Amino acid sequence: MATTSIHRLLNIVFPLTIIISILVILPPYLVFKLLSYIKRSMFTENVAGKVVLITGASSGIGEGLAYEYARRGARLALVARREDRLREVADKAHELGSPEAFVIRADVAKVEDCKRIVDEAVNHFGQLDHLVSNAGILRAELFENCKLSDFAPILDVNFLGATYCARFAIPVLRKSKGKIVAITSVAAWSPAPRATFYNASKAALVSFFETLRVECDSHIGITIVLPGLIESEMTVPDSLSKFQAKLVPPIESTRQCAEAIVHSACRGDMYLTEPSWSNALFMLKLLCPELFDWFYRWNFMSGPKIDQL
Repeated sequence: MATTSIHRLLNIVFPLTIIISILVILPPYLVFKLLSYIKRSMFTENVAGKVVLITGASSGIGEGLAYEYARRGARLALVARREDRLREVADKAHELGSPEAFVIRADVAKVEDCKRIVDEAVNHFGQLDHLVSNAGILRAELFENCKLSDFAPILDVNFLGATYCARFAIPVLRKSKGKIVAITSVAAWSPAPRATFYNASKAALVSFFETLRVECDSHIGITIVLPGLIESEMTVPDSLSKFQAKLVPPIESTRQCAEAIVHSACRGDMYLTEPSWSNALFMLKLLCPELFDWFYRWNFMSGPKIDQL
């Protein structure tokens, strides 16, 4: 009975306390945020000569990140399952300015491969400064139509692969005061049908790396990236058509996205949504959840397609 009374009191007092606290704290907090942003923009990290490990580097955002880090003079450890494609990316990265691009063929869904990835990179270069967790797969299918065997592979690659790599890399990153760049997706908060497990895996990633950031304190910087539709194998017409959307937003170029990600990571940002206009949809979800859900049902679950915007 006493516990119930306490919770009833908290239901009234606690929200009011938080609202008043926000009103008091918000002005100085915004000033602090502005000054912090200016400082981080003036003193961005120089990654020339540093070692960057990128998973899922054979195509899409991972490939674009390899080239952007290469332009900045970073040494690269490139990871994917397609070794021949990785070597092509490594050759181009070298041409763009990377002193060395080391290829590691591996499958992040396997915990032993994730340990080997970190071990080989550290043994080869002697250090690790940035871990870019980018590997991901997508399967378009309504949840009711999915086979039970379809569930695990998406979670294994998209979520567990990133956590395995982080687990093995953290001791090395602590020594170098390095960074983790977690490539998640706006799918973490976007209920796009036919991507149930993809969306769930990305939401899990955001929660995981937010918690890890608190656990690691200031010893390891963690930038959580939420890309929208970016030029990749997942966004070619044949792949997008499987989602049966009426309206498809413009697809951003891989290079533009990669430039934004590396700049944000070097600046030490906590989050990056790219393109930034996607944040408007997130605000719609927070303020008008019913309207948000209605839009997704209308766009993906009824009637004929219209076209890309």
